[in-house]
Amino acid sequence: MKGNPFLGAGYLLRGFSLIFKPGLRSYVVVPLLINIVLFSVLIVVGAQQFNRLMLWLLPEWLAWLSWLLWPLFALTISGIAFFTFLSVCNLIGAPFNSLLAERVEERLRGHVKKTPFQLAQILRTFIPTLISEINKILYFALRALPLLVLFLIPGVNIIASVLWMIFSAWILALEYADFPMANHDIGFAEQRILLQKKRLMVWGFGAAILLLLMIPVVNFLAMPTAVAGATAMWLEQFEKTSGKNK
Repeated sequence: MKGNPFLGAGYLLRGFSLIFKPGLRSYVVVPLLINIVLFSVLIVVGAQQFNRLMLWLLPEWLAWLSWLLWPLFALTISGIAFFTFLSVCNLIGAPFNSLLAERVEERLRGHVKKTPFQLAQILRTFIPTLISEINKILYFALRALPLLVLFLIPGVNIIASVLWMIFSAWILALEYADFPMANHDIGFAEQRILLQKKRLMVWGFGAAILLLLMIPVVNFLAMPTAVAGATAMWLEQFEKTSGKNK
C-alpha cells in the first residue's frame, strides 16, 4: 500500500491552522455550533446510559467483571455512538463544509476573494449536498454491519474493536475528502478509487481525525479542521492524477 500515514496526519494539522485564517472563520462558526450541541448531547446521554447497559449485560454475581469489561465496552460503544452522531453532524453541516472547502482551496491557490458569507449560497447547495451525504451514510452503514456482527461473537469481539477503529479512520477520511473532491464534480465511486492509490496516507489522515475526536473541547473543531485538511490533501496529492486540475 502506498502513502505515508504521518503525511496524512500532517494534513489535519494544516487544516487546524487554516480554519483560523481571515475569510474562513465565518464558515467554521455554524459547524462548530452544531458540533458543540450534538457532542454535548452525546456526552450527557452516554454517561446516563452506560451504567444501565453494564447492569443489563452482567448479572449481579458477575458485577465484579465490570471493571475488566468497561474499557472494551466503552471503546466499542463510543465508536458506534461517534459514528452515528458524526453522521448527523455531517448531514446538517454538509452545505457549510462544501463552501468551506471551496474557500480553503481559493486561499491555497492564492486566489483569495473577499466573498461575504451568504446564507443564499448555503440554501442553494443544501439539497445536492444533503443527497450526497445520505448516500455516503448508506454506504458506510452497509459496510459497518458485518463488523457489528463480530462484536456478538465471544473472543472475536476483542479483535472487532481494533477492526472498528481501523474502519472508522478510513471512513472519516472518505467522509471529509468528499467535500473538496465533490466541488470538482468527482463522484463518490471515483473518489474511492483515487484515495485508494495512497491508502496508508489517507488512513493516517482519518486516524488523526479519530484521535482529535477523542480530545475533549478540541473535538468541537474536528469537522471544519478535517474539511480544511482534506482540501489541502486533495490539492497536493490527488488533483493532478484526477484530471480535474486547474
